[in-house]
Amino acid sequence: MPTDSVDPSSFAALPPLVTVADALAAFAEPALVVDTAGRVVAANAAAAELAVAIQSGFGPDVVRMVRDRRAATGMVALPAQAAPKQFECTVLPVESERALVLAKDVTFERSLRTALFESRQRYKDLVEISSDFAWELGANGRFVFVSPRGALGYPADALIGRVPADFLVVQADSELPSPFLAEHAVEGAEIWMRCADGSLACLIAAAAPLRGPAGEWRGARGVCRDVTHARARDAALARASNRERLLTYIVRAIRDVVDPADMLAAAAEATARAVGARGCQIMRTGGARDALAVAAQHGGAGDPANVAAALARDDHYEAHDGERVLAAITAHGRGVNGAVCLWRGMDQLAWSDDDRLLCDSVATQIGIAIEQIANHERILMLSRTDALTGLFNRRAFFEELERRYQRLAHDGRFAALIYCDLDNFKLVNDAYGHAKGDEALIEVRDILVRNTRPVDLVARLGGDEFAVWLEGADQGTAVDRCNALLTAAKALERYSGDPSQPLHVSLGLAVHDPQRPESLEALVARADLAMYQAKRVGKGGWALAAPADRQEPRP
Repeated sequence: MPTDSVDPSSFAALPPLVTVADALAAFAEPALVVDTAGRVVAANAAAAELAVAIQSGFGPDVVRMVRDRRAATGMVALPAQAAPKQFECTVLPVESERALVLAKDVTFERSLRTALFESRQRYKDLVEISSDFAWELGANGRFVFVSPRGALGYPADALIGRVPADFLVVQADSELPSPFLAEHAVEGAEIWMRCADGSLACLIAAAAPLRGPAGEWRGARGVCRDVTHARARDAALARASNRERLLTYIVRAIRDVVDPADMLAAAAEATARAVGARGCQIMRTGGARDALAVAAQHGGAGDPANVAAALARDDHYEAHDGERVLAAITAHGRGVNGAVCLWRGMDQLAWSDDDRLLCDSVATQIGIAIEQIANHERILMLSRTDALTGLFNRRAFFEELERRYQRLAHDGRFAALIYCDLDNFKLVNDAYGHAKGDEALIEVRDILVRNTRPVDLVARLGGDEFAVWLEGADQGTAVDRCNALLTAAKALERYSGDPSQPLHVSLGLAVHDPQRPESLEALVARADLAMYQAKRVGKGGWALAAPADRQEPRP
C-alpha cells in the first residue's frame, strides 16, 4: 500500500512499541531523562551513579541545557571515593519539560590524555634539564628544530635552516664523524663549536638518525650539553697536577744532594729540565737585593746584569726581546736572598701562566734552599774561624794549607809560610786585663790582613800565635813581606804592659822551593823553628829557615 494513502492519525490509537524505560534499559551507556528542575525522571542501570550526582547538584551545565530546550554537549565530573569520574553528556529535548541525557564515561580517555600531556611535559623538562639544547635536522642536513631558548648564544630562530658545519670547529686529529650527521646512534661524542661571541664551546652530544620507510636517512635528532667550564676546570686541575709533579721533581733533586755547596747547581739543572728552558741561573744576594750575583748555572743563559737590575726594583721580570727571560726573586722570611732566572730562545714557546706559577713555586723552594745553605755556611764559618778575630782557626788553616800544598806540587810554584808570635803579650793582660789583650790581638789581625793579598791565607793558630801563607811568593817577596809586617807591628807598642818589654812580633819564615821538594809537615816545622830562632836572638825580628835539605834557620 502506498505510504501517501496512510493516515498518520491512525497511529495515535496504537500502543507504543517500546516504552521509555525499555529504551533506556537497552542503551549500553548511561542514559536518563531529566526535567527542568534537575530531577531525574528515569534512568538505566548504567546511569545510576550519574543520576545520583545530578540529583545532588553536580552537572549544573546539563540542567541548564535541559531548561534551555536545546541540544548540546556538556561535562559532568563525579567525585568518588577511589577516583573521580568524568562523563560527556549529550542533551536531547524530548518533551516540554524534559530532556534525554545520553552520557559516555570519558574518565579513562581524559586520564590518558592528561597522562600523555604530563609525560610529554616531563620528557620536555628532562630534556631541558639534562642538556643545554635539543635539536633536529631535516633530510637536507639543516636544523628544523632547536630548543626554544636557543644555543651557542644564538636564538633558536637564528639557527633554524642553517647547517651544523657553520658552527662546528673541526679538529685536525679528530677522525670521528659529526654526530649531527649520525648514521647510527651516538652517545658521548665530544665536539667543539663556535659561539655567537666568537668563543669556543666544548659540547657532549648524543644523537640518533631518523629513517624513512625504506631505511633511508631523513635527518637526526639529539641533545648537546655544554661542558666547556668542566673541561677548563679539568685542564686547570691537570696543569696544577703537572706543576706539582715538576715541583716535586725539582725539590727531590735539591734534597738528594748531600753537599750543600752543590744544591744550587742541582736546582738549576732540575729547573731548566722541568720547564723546558735553554738555561737556568740561580743568583744569591750579597746582603742587598741590588747585589745579586750568579751562584749556579745550567745550560745556555744570557747576561744576568739586566735581570739583576730589574729585580732590584721588582719581584718579577719577563722579557721577550731577542730571548725569552723569566725571573723571580727568592726570599726567606721577609728578606730577599736571591733569584731564579730562566732562559729560552725566541724559537721556543713563549712563557705561559703555568710557567710563571711554576717559576714562583720554584723560587719559594730555592729561597728555602739558599737559606739552608747560608745557615750551613755560617755554621761552617764558625767551625773554621777564630771567634775573636774572624780569621781561619788552626784546623781550617791546615785543611786549606794541605789542599794548596798539593796543588803546588802539581804547578811547580814557590810559596812561603810565616809563623808569627807576639813578644811580651802576657804583660799586656797582666797590666790592663784581657779586654786590652783582645784589642791587641785584633790589631795584629788588621796588620796581617792589610799586608797580605786576598789570595793569601791568614790564621790565628791559638793564643798569641798567628800564621800567614803567601801564595806564589818566592824568597825575595816573602822577605819583603816580613819587613813590612815588622814595620807595621810597631803600632803594637801602645799596648805594651811594660815599656822596657814592649809588645813586638817575632816572625819565622820558611820558603817552599819547587826544586827542593819536601812534605808539608817539614815546611811547617821549618817555619816554627825559624820563629823560635827569631825570639832567641832578641825578639821583634824575623828569621829565615834554612832550605829544605838543611835544618839551620838563618836570622
